[in-house]
Amino acid sequence: MLHLDNMTAGSRAILDQLSIELPSWAFGNSGTRFRVFGTAGTPRTPFEKIADAAQVHKMTGVTPWVSLHIPWDMVDDFSELRAFAESEGVELGTINSNVFQDEDYKLGSLCNPDPKVREKAIAHHIACIDIMRQTGSRDLKIWLADGTNYPGQDSIRARQDRLAESLQRIYNELDEDQRLVLEYKFFEPAFYHTDVPDWGTALVHCVDLGERAKVVLDTGHHAPGTNIEFIVAQLLRRGRLGAFDFNSRFYADDDLIVGAADPFQLFRIVWEIVSGGGFDPAAEVNFMLDQCHNLEEKIPGEILSATNVQEAVAKALLIDPEELAAAQCSDDVLAGNRVLMDAFSTDVRPLLEEWREERGLPARPYEAFQESGYLDKIRSERTGGTAMSWGA
Repeated sequence: MLHLDNMTAGSRAILDQLSIELPSWAFGNSGTRFRVFGTAGTPRTPFEKIADAAQVHKMTGVTPWVSLHIPWDMVDDFSELRAFAESEGVELGTINSNVFQDEDYKLGSLCNPDPKVREKAIAHHIACIDIMRQTGSRDLKIWLADGTNYPGQDSIRARQDRLAESLQRIYNELDEDQRLVLEYKFFEPAFYHTDVPDWGTALVHCVDLGERAKVVLDTGHHAPGTNIEFIVAQLLRRGRLGAFDFNSRFYADDDLIVGAADPFQLFRIVWEIVSGGGFDPAAEVNFMLDQCHNLEEKIPGEILSATNVQEAVAKALLIDPEELAAAQCSDDVLAGNRVLMDAFSTDVRPLLEEWREERGLPARPYEAFQESGYLDKIRSERTGGTAMSWGA
């Protein structure tokens, strides 16, 4: 059986330092474009979202950050929310802007042909930067629903020019210790063209903006069959992978528990991150779960997602880089593949149980949470008020 003592010092350091940010919106009610489904015990305030997120970290030990979405997580006093998070054993992380749910953004936000709408969208981002100062957050994450539905609806070139100008104005407002991270998505909700559809478009804009502009890669935001690990390699080698959002999908951006659809793909991606130095703190890549739980309970779903990522990382750390390089240099195609397959086929759960017990954590986080009684507690206590949900 594998033991922690068998791991190299470098691999052990990566496992020890692994940190995964949680999305606040994962703990609210969620659904599809047809319906949002309610769950008993759903948080009614951002404070209750933070309390639920803290349970995930309490069980796993690898999720010390909580990402906020504005205006979904607006509060009167962000310093109070920050203090509450710290009292719960977590910290506030990335601030996500929202310029896709206001009536004014029907034809786009930062790319909108109306300069008044663009000004409104820019002002929202500047307000988010002020919130970052109050929460101590480093990253402003921007995802845009901007695009068009019909050829001729608007100029593709002009929209890119507007986007560049808008992003530059936002970037110029950042403090020296803050970053802009730009997310891409190849489709949805626009049907004809999306203004930031791929990593190349995001990278071009980030390079133009400056060194503190990075690309966000979301595993659900690609066409079927896309080699995501190739994109990881390219962004890491250019020092432009700023954030990585873990989820899983079968057909489109389903936001399912990470590893649910293709655990081997998750493993391959994680190996590329490991081999490219993406888990080195100096790389400053922010790893996050970006998921909405439609059918399953939220907290257990986040616990499983976090442990799935941790297992993939542990498997990737079993790969011997020298053995792999030797197979590759000798043109032994199957030997190189077997190095990866042997690591992927290894059961690392006992090793991770040992890792958790070393830290006084539950050996099996999912089971420990189910036995904790926390769900029964919040179901009985959170009565009245309005449950928070995706989009509210």
